[in-house]
Amino acid sequence: MDDPIWQALSTDARRTVDEHLAASRPVHAIKAIRDASPDPVPGLPARMDVITVRRVELGLDGRGPTPPADSAGLVAMAGALPERVESIRAEWDGDTFGWCVGLRAVTAGHSGGYVLATIRHGGDIRIFNGEVPPWPEEVEVESVGREVAARLGVPFHFAREGGPGRPATG
Repeated sequence: MDDPIWQALSTDARRTVDEHLAASRPVHAIKAIRDASPDPVPGLPARMDVITVRRVELGLDGRGPTPPADSAGLVAMAGALPERVESIRAEWDGDTFGWCVGLRAVTAGHSGGYVLATIRHGGDIRIFNGEVPPWPEEVEVESVGREVAARLGVPFHFAREGGPGRPATG
């Protein structure tokens, strides 16, 4: 990595950052960069940029794509819940690693629903590389979500179709 912030770190500091990233501890990695950086210490956005690029270099981008969702397995999971499923809901969510789509079984007694699957096809670096939109997560969750809902005989709703941060289209 030829980033000046990364280059200013010692070999030991770089190793520590990589160890934190490999253990899915990005906040610790960001802190390690702060603690090991010479003055002036780079700001949080700059350190996060280093972490994003380094995760790609290490093959850790976005926790990696999730395997394709298995509708039969998801139907079985929903059927094993302690309450009757009233609907299947998909919604965009974001975390330290980027955007993903959560597929949930909604019941009367559990307001947030039960997570059936989290679908992720890469981290946010895809946005900067011009790879998305279209969002492949959206295509997958639309297909599998509708199939699971149909097999359960309940409605399906995708809360934020059109990609993360966009208004719902229906």
